[in-house]
Amino acid sequence: MSERRTVALVTLGCARNEVDSEELAGRLAADGWDLVDDAADAEVAVVNTCGFVDAAKKDSVDALLEANELKGTGGRTQAVVAVGCMAERYGKELAEALPEADAVLGFDDYADISERLNTILSGGSHAPHVPRDRRKLLPISPAERQGTEVALPGHGAIADLPEGLAPASGPRAPLRRRLDASPVASVKLASGCDRRCTFCAIPSFRGSFISRRPSDVLNEARWLAEQGVREIMLVSENNTSYGKDLGDIRLLESLLPELAAVEGLERIRVSYLQPAEMRPGLIDVLTGTEKVAPYFDLSFQHSAPEVLRAMRRFGDTDRFLELLATIRSKAPQAGVRSNFIVGFPGESEADLAELERFLTGARLDAIGVFGYSDEEGTEAAGFAEKLPPEVVAERLARVSELADELIAQRAEERLGEDASVLVESLGVDEETDVSGATGEVVAVGRAAHQAPETDGQILLVGKGEDRPAVGQLVPARIVGSQGVDLIAEITPVAGAGDPGAGR
Repeated sequence: MSERRTVALVTLGCARNEVDSEELAGRLAADGWDLVDDAADAEVAVVNTCGFVDAAKKDSVDALLEANELKGTGGRTQAVVAVGCMAERYGKELAEALPEADAVLGFDDYADISERLNTILSGGSHAPHVPRDRRKLLPISPAERQGTEVALPGHGAIADLPEGLAPASGPRAPLRRRLDASPVASVKLASGCDRRCTFCAIPSFRGSFISRRPSDVLNEARWLAEQGVREIMLVSENNTSYGKDLGDIRLLESLLPELAAVEGLERIRVSYLQPAEMRPGLIDVLTGTEKVAPYFDLSFQHSAPEVLRAMRRFGDTDRFLELLATIRSKAPQAGVRSNFIVGFPGESEADLAELERFLTGARLDAIGVFGYSDEEGTEAAGFAEKLPPEVVAERLARVSELADELIAQRAEERLGEDASVLVESLGVDEETDVSGATGEVVAVGRAAHQAPETDGQILLVGKGEDRPAVGQLVPARIVGSQGVDLIAEITPVAGAGDPGAGR
């Protein structure tokens, strides 16, 4: 290029999309692009869309339209490009429905993202792809991968061959560029999903489950630590499946201690675990490994057996409660969160009462509740026993109210606990009420039982001279709660490890 061009990445959706955006940023930076924070300052705005549920799709479309309004206003913005799950899922259909987007790029375009954007800015066009089922495009078994390279859908890095099938590659910096200075970053363990839940369309556009090579995960973790990251969160559509396509379903158990040994990292967190796939060894590692947070993001979805079978899932209230009891017997202060769907086709009042029984006994730290709605292309969309929308709305309001009460109760249960708080920002809204605490709010962070964005935060109270630094682990004692958020006073003794881990 004769001069450096500017690009802004606007990210919607989950942590997996955030990693995708940083990998796209890495590719663009390597090809000479200047990355800017504000779309108004960029020649091209790349919107990384979410295609999971209707609300997320609407947010993605709104972001594309908002970016489009920047064009022709005398500013720098010349083009708007859609990438991500919604772009992959709908492709040509999205391009036709939303002409405001100058291009719609699928996952297969990521490797050539710089070339694609240059073409668009030069007045060229890019034919959007016709959506297809990505489960049919990727190999699943290690034997099928021998002698090949497998590109993870929506993942900028290349998945090396499994151990024992090809020479291991040496350490290398990941093709990734950080887009913020947060002390927390996500790392992909895998991409895709082999489960066939009847309500979920993700496997059709994310593809079959493909694990990353452990050495690549470790190299990326080391690189992130060098960039100032202190906590990494392992993400994928289903972390309990990690390694099964590499011939070792227990690979996560051996990887976690290695990640915990990476110099500079203070906390390792694992997200999205399938209750039906939890195994004793994995629970032991999650509750008994130094620097690994005893944190369980368990995808329960419901607890009534009939509803779970209709979802093509497994378990029931009593088995789920037994799982939680096992976890807490090993780590009493373990954090647990989950999401639930109410109003699923065929859900009876008795089923809903069973879910309420589970929620009441589960003592979850964070609860997400969603009302069922048809998702095109899923098996459940064709089910006959649909509940009227007003019934779904009523059940959503009822369970959401219960959930709010229960997570507030759980927060109150944590009063008096010691916690190691990772500082993420300094100061807080002046209107925040911390009456009863000794001192002023000096920082905001999270304990081991709290994941970014979803599980609340901790307001750290101390004296002005106690103000910590972003990225620092601060020992504190929980003294108050505000809904899901907690208030903690900085304790004078600097503890090692994580006193909030319950070990």
